[in-house]
Amino acid sequence: MRPADDALPLRHAVALGLLQGPTELLPVSSSAHTTLLPWLAGWTYLELDPRARKSFELALHAGAGLALALELRTPPAGGDGLPDRRRAGLLALSCAPPALAAALWRGTIERRLGGPRSIAVALAAGAVLMALADTLPAGGGQRRSEQAGAGDGLALGLAQALALIPGVSRSGATLTAARSRGFRRADAHSLSWEVALPVILGASLVEACRLVGAGARGAPARTLLAAGGTSFLATALSARALRRGRYRDRPLLPYSIYRCALAAAVAVRRRRAAGV
Repeated sequence: MRPADDALPLRHAVALGLLQGPTELLPVSSSAHTTLLPWLAGWTYLELDPRARKSFELALHAGAGLALALELRTPPAGGDGLPDRRRAGLLALSCAPPALAAALWRGTIERRLGGPRSIAVALAAGAVLMALADTLPAGGGQRRSEQAGAGDGLALGLAQALALIPGVSRSGATLTAARSRGFRRADAHSLSWEVALPVILGASLVEACRLVGAGARGAPARTLLAAGGTSFLATALSARALRRGRYRDRPLLPYSIYRCALAAAVAVRRRRAAGV
C-alpha cells in the first residue's frame, strides 16, 4: 500500500477529472470508469492509500456536482422542466432511499463490491435492464415530467440507492426507472438529472465531514485541485452540450452496448492476468 502523500501523477488526476464530467451525466457509471481506467491502463491508482483515493474521488464528485448545480439553474432547451409544486416532494422521496442505504450498507458495499469483477457484472446487468426499459417502456413511454408523482419519486430514489453499487450508474438506474414508468426519453433525462443533483452534493458533503472528522490525511492539495477543477470544467461543458443537443431523445441502446463492451474488456483482462 502506497502512503497517502505519494500522489497520483497530475496527468492521471487530470485525465480522471476530464472523464468524470461525461461519465457522471451519461448512463455509463463514473465510479466504474474511475476504477477501471487506471486498472486497465496499469496505473497505480488502486494502490494508493484508501484515504487518498477517498479525498480524490470526493474532489471529482464535488466538482461535478457544482457544475451541474450551475447548469440546472435554467430549464433545458426545448424541455418543460419539473414543475415547482411537485419538485420538493419528488426530490424528498428520491433522496430518502439512497441516504438510508448509504447509512446502512455503505461499508459493506465498499468492502465487497468495488473491485473490477463486481463492477463489470454491475455494468452488464444494468446495461440489459436499461436497454429493455428503453425499448419496451410502460404505456408506450409518453408520460411527461410534470406528471411525476410520489410513486415516481420513490422509484427514482430506489434506483439511486441501487446505484451506490459501483458500476450500476446513477444516471443509468434513474433512466431505467423513469422509462420503465412510461416517461418519454427527454423527460426521463430531465428527471434523472433533477434527482441526481441533491444526492451528489449531499453525498459529497457527508463524505467531506467524515474525512475531516476522522482526521484523515487525503491526497495532496494540487492533486485535489486538478481533479476538482477538471471535473467541474468537463461536467459544465458536457452538461451544456448534452442539454442543447438531441441527446435526450436518443435511444439508450448504444450506451448499453458500450457498457457491455467495457465489462467484456474487464473479463478479458482478468483472464489474461490469470493465464487462462
